[in-house]
Amino acid sequence: MDRTRRLRMHPVIRKMVREEHVRIDELIYPMFVIEGENICEPVNSMPGINQYSLDRLNEELDRVKAAGVPAILIFGIPAHKDEVGSGAYDEHGIVQEAIRYIKREYSDLLVIADVCLCEYTSHGHCGLVKNGEILNDETLPLLAKTAVSYADAGADIIAPSDMMDKRVEAIRNALDKHGMVHVPIMSYSAKFASAYYGPFRDAAHSAPGFGDRKTYQMDTANGQEALREVEEDILEGADMIIAKPAMAYMDIIKEIFLNYNIPIIAYNVSGEYSMVKAAAANGWIDEKKIVMENLTGMKRAGAKMIITYHALDAAKWIKEEE
Repeated sequence: MDRTRRLRMHPVIRKMVREEHVRIDELIYPMFVIEGENICEPVNSMPGINQYSLDRLNEELDRVKAAGVPAILIFGIPAHKDEVGSGAYDEHGIVQEAIRYIKREYSDLLVIADVCLCEYTSHGHCGLVKNGEILNDETLPLLAKTAVSYADAGADIIAPSDMMDKRVEAIRNALDKHGMVHVPIMSYSAKFASAYYGPFRDAAHSAPGFGDRKTYQMDTANGQEALREVEEDILEGADMIIAKPAMAYMDIIKEIFLNYNIPIIAYNVSGEYSMVKAAAANGWIDEKKIVMENLTGMKRAGAKMIITYHALDAAKWIKEEE
């Protein structure tokens, strides 16, 4: 007679038959670098997360190295913003300078560069704007130029998050044209117009100055559309796929996993992080158990890697269990 509880009666057996594991080498830690000097500015809506100026970036990078987390996703906060987001593709922009510094001082760290204009535009949108409309095709050359400048600075992976149509193709063509054929693209393909991004917009100073992003990010109700976006990005040259957010969209991660043979990255976003932190601070939940359960759920859904602000804590907890 089959009794499934037999495999749950001993902690060693439970570990031996465990189907999914969260591994440190699958974690990616997002970081915010800001122009200026001697800045370590806490993000109030994201406990434990700070903005760092380049001269203090080593403080957080040392923590990343000590934790054993192998990769970071870098976001820049410029001192100057304009209508065309010129800081994004400035050869000496904050992200470009940060990448050079990281590759020089922390050469073993994998650097993923987020490609978008929202942090750099005065209007806060991810593309060029004309008469209140976010322009698609006119934005593509600037995204491609940004991607090339990040790769030239030493970025290991390019991650376009803007959600303009055909941007993966434009970036792939630009990278190839500049001899960067081996630089992979990790595309934010299934990116929804989510309410979970609020704390990130505080951290990156990237809230839109008018309207919202629903004309280019996906409707939160649309699962089939996400698969269409993924397929288009794969055809355009994406090497990896990001699903964002993660917790409320594990069905999307699973559908991508079942339909496409490509590495999937779950982005455990700022709002998801902050809710856990707030509940833990109030003593309502066990932070370690909740975080590891959430991350394990993302792996179970089909994610190969996880971008998470919990990465350093999760790495510590994983080591403690070894």
